[in-house]
Amino acid sequence: MSWQKLFRPKESIPPYLYLSLGLGSFVILLGLWSFVTDSGLIPPFYLPSPTQVIQSALDMAREGGLLDDTLASVSRVTLGFLVSAAVGIPLGILMGSLKIGEAFFEPIMGFFRYMPASAFIPLLIIWVGIEETEKIAVIILGTFFQLTLMVMDVTKNVSSDLIDISYTLGARSKDVFLRVILPASWPGILDTLRLSFGWAWTYLVVAEIVGARSGLGYMIMQSQRFLKTANVMVGIIVIGLIGIVIDLTFRSVYRRLFPWMAKGGV
Repeated sequence: MSWQKLFRPKESIPPYLYLSLGLGSFVILLGLWSFVTDSGLIPPFYLPSPTQVIQSALDMAREGGLLDDTLASVSRVTLGFLVSAAVGIPLGILMGSLKIGEAFFEPIMGFFRYMPASAFIPLLIIWVGIEETEKIAVIILGTFFQLTLMVMDVTKNVSSDLIDISYTLGARSKDVFLRVILPASWPGILDTLRLSFGWAWTYLVVAEIVGARSGLGYMIMQSQRFLKTANVMVGIIVIGLIGIVIDLTFRSVYRRLFPWMAKGGV
């Protein structure tokens, strides 16, 4: 492949080059991190070296706390996300398919979308206490409204020409919905789920600040309280690694389910 094609908009590149560039960005980041810490430009108190972070991760893994915190966070995020998706996908499809659904639900959804989930924590503590339900509720509030509105947009953007042709060929409203709107929407809905799962993780630390006894967010906050910067970095990196695994999983499912979209999709 010529160099000119590499900088041509939307031009595909070989898989090996795509993978090499992705890995290369991590190598560059790791090299810069090692340089600024090993050279003394940034004191270890503010930014520990990669070696210190790896050692802290090994120590925490041997003690068993890292695995327990990771499993606790994964279970909370997954449950909160699944609840959001179970309600948000059907509601978003309804809003995107029927104007009466959009007219009724979109204003209230837009109203709540701009409210930060963290602002509801005091109310959630009063309503459900400080146990698991409160943490899962924070994650749901942080993802549900955005997910629903994005699913609505995906459904609304189904080509009107496809719908008009279906009616011309004698399809009924039910057939148009099941055989045109839904199949055309699923690739975009899956991509929306991929993005929304990432948002769910961003609310993890917020959800685990109050009353938590386990979880990566709890571990990060406790480590910050006792000035264990390396442990803070371990928690952040673990969340990032989990995010990469989730993202790659969604991409793999996308390619398998919608191979005709893979070239221009995720």
